Amino acid sequence: VQLVESGGGLVQAGGFLGLSCAASGRTFSNYNMGWFRQAPAKEREFVAAINWSGGRTYYADSVKGRFTISRDNAKNTVYLQVNDLKPEDTAVYYCAADPGGSRWYALASSYDYWGQGTQVTVSS
Repeated sequence: VQLVESGGGLVQAGGFLGLSCAASGRTFSNYNMGWFRQAPAKEREFVAAINWSGGRTYYADSVKGRFTISRDNAKNTVYLQVNDLKPEDTAVYYCAADPGGSRWYALASSYDYWGQGTQVTVSS
């Protein structure tokens, strides 16, 4: 499975972006998907996850109410709508695929496949 993120950029605080992650392969609809982010000199942290059908979503407390994860299995794509951005949201955002359906959706180790990341920079 190959994952390619897009949609990052430079925005002012309070702005928004729409991130996308396009996946290759025919089994995308079987995978749980997640978004993580990593800021300079910080560990990679969980942002959001969505189960294979799109029926369940999970968010880190720091983004709840501002970010929305969704997926379109027909397009092999998962999305992350990021609203009301804050400078502390500045990071490289990665999407990841979990073919095993782990319950530990917030752990990076649950995901087998990762994209190359897309930079989100929020200016104050």
